[in-house]
Amino acid sequence: MQFGAALGQAARRARIETLLADADFDAEWVHGSVRSHGIRTIIPATRGRPTDKLPSGRWRRRMKQRFGRYKRKYGQRWQVETVNSMIKRRLGSALRARQSRSQRRETILRAITHNVMIVRIQVFYRAC
Repeated sequence: MQFGAALGQAARRARIETLLADADFDAEWVHGSVRSHGIRTIIPATRGRPTDKLPSGRWRRRMKQRFGRYKRKYGQRWQVETVNSMIKRRLGSALRARQSRSQRRETILRAITHNVMIVRIQVFYRAC
C-alpha cells in the first residue's frame, strides 16, 4: 500500500527514468506498477527458492535474464543507502510530527539539516 502511494507521489513530482530497488521489492506487481508510470526497473530477481528455472512473471523473467547488463548502474544504489543511513544515525529514524503536512515539513528540514552538517564538516576540515 505505502509503496504505491509513494511511487505515485514521486512520479507526479519528478521525472524518474529508472527505479533501483533491492531484492525486497522483487515482485511482479512492483515491476508492473512502476512500469505503468513509464519508469524502468532494476531489481534483482532473487526472491524465492534458488533454482535454475526462470521466473514465470514477464518482468521478473526479463530481469533475471538481463540483470548482468544493469550491474554497473545498480551498483550506484549504495549512495542512496548511505545517505539514508547517515540521516537516520544522526537525526533519528522516526519522525515526531503526526500530521502528513508536518511530516513532509520535518522530512525537508532533516534533508536541509543533513546537507548543512556535511558542508560544515567539509569547511572545518579545509580550515585545518
